[in-house]
Amino acid sequence: MLIAYTREVSPALADCELTHLEREPLDVAGAIAEHELYESTLERLGARVRRLPSTPHLPDGVFVEDAAVVLDNVAVITRPGAPSRQPETTSVEAALATHRPLVHVRAPATLDGGDVLVAGRTIYIGLSTRTSREAIQQLADQLAPFGYDVIPLAFTGCLHLKSAVTCVADDLMLLNPAWVEADAFPGYRALTTDPAEPHAANALALGGAVIHPLQHVRTRARLEAAGLTVVTVPQVELAKAEAGVTCCSLLVEVR
Repeated sequence: MLIAYTREVSPALADCELTHLEREPLDVAGAIAEHELYESTLERLGARVRRLPSTPHLPDGVFVEDAAVVLDNVAVITRPGAPSRQPETTSVEAALATHRPLVHVRAPATLDGGDVLVAGRTIYIGLSTRTSREAIQQLADQLAPFGYDVIPLAFTGCLHLKSAVTCVADDLMLLNPAWVEADAFPGYRALTTDPAEPHAANALALGGAVIHPLQHVRTRARLEAAGLTVVTVPQVELAKAEAGVTCCSLLVEVR
């Protein structure tokens, strides 16, 4: 069984943290509708959606990916880089404790789950304004006994590493070459985003398909030309909060 943990959109979403985007008017009702369609898409592709407790006082609470990293045999509870987001981990930790042994990122280190790209037994962690070198070293030490290699990775131009690159198939990375080096992932082929769609690299492989934002039409054509089945979701309002399709769920395989 595959569980997708999500959280409903906070009514305070318009007050979210922003790093690389200018703040613009955000339709919270529209974001709620987008998120509900996203959840129904997760279910259609085989996941069982379970909502975490509501956090109306936490504007970024819907972006549950940043609070944890779920691996095959262990889960990491992060310490988000924005102090306003650190309370988000409490309910995520309670949920994941029923499925995996836990390790924690400890202060003063900070790490956002959106900076963590898992590729088999290799874990790439982006050095960002939200994720520190100390956190990367902590994870390298804590995950080595579980057989994972942790590799720090530089990128630029966006909030999180997975804004620049995601794994869309067993041997294929979708990436924006202006933000991350295409040769940074040995053993993987690179599919680049259309230059007109710099934010199109964030995609979620699930159930034999790839979930991808509806607005990135040109990059979707590249994914389909590569033989992938693409399922689109609207993400206009959520994108104003620097969201991607990976950041709104935590996937847990339950055996």
